[in-house]
Amino acid sequence: MLAARHAGGAPDALRVALSGEHPATVSRTLHYVTYVTRASASMLGDYRAGIAEAERLAAEAQAKRERLSVVERSSRADRETILAERRERRRVLARVAVEVRQSRREIKVLRADEARLARLVEELARVVAAPAASGAAFSTLRGRLSLPVRGELGGRFGAPRGAAGTEAKGVFIRAPEGRPVRAVASGQVVYADWMRGFGNLLILDHGEAYLSIYANNEALLKQVGDVVAPGEAIATTGASGGNEETGLYFELRHLGRAFDPLRWVKLK
Repeated sequence: MLAARHAGGAPDALRVALSGEHPATVSRTLHYVTYVTRASASMLGDYRAGIAEAERLAAEAQAKRERLSVVERSSRADRETILAERRERRRVLARVAVEVRQSRREIKVLRADEARLARLVEELARVVAAPAASGAAFSTLRGRLSLPVRGELGGRFGAPRGAAGTEAKGVFIRAPEGRPVRAVASGQVVYADWMRGFGNLLILDHGEAYLSIYANNEALLKQVGDVVAPGEAIATTGASGGNEETGLYFELRHLGRAFDPLRWVKLK
């Protein structure tokens, strides 16, 4: 239609007058042309509206693509974060599993060491006769004893021992290496040797089924059978029991059962 109108040109009065056509025909033609012109204007308006709508839709599509790109980048970052957290969680779980296995081994070792000491104490109680030690009976010394070494109290009676969680049967006294360890009362040496978990170990028999136990020593100054007086040096502090700190591990037992030494000593 546009091509035809362009080729024919718009009708004017001169051309109509010279065309020789009947005026009614010309009028009817001009009336039809008016319809066509209006229809053309309406179609062009629709075309323009369609183009505007297409541009709007294209802009919305571009905005959606950009939002999707942002969401995709964010999702990728979140996914990488989640994967990193999973890897870290696996590492933590693996480390915890190793620590649990190690703790179980430590528990077994500590229980085995304590059982070994308990068997030794029971055996000593059966075979050792009451020593002929001079001085007051040990049972009368409650609250009057002195700690065997000067230092700082670390692990206390009944406290968990390390990561294993077993209860300590005595106390640990932190002290520099080589400090003298002294007998808490008169008695006789019934054991002086190295034992796994306790290092260089010395045990004194005080009569009345009372024993004092000195472990983790650097060196032992007495031998089995020696009779010692209260305050006499019997060993020197060290770390032979496998402890990370130097000092003395000290126990008191009666009839083979450990009890809190701090209830029997005078603390300054």
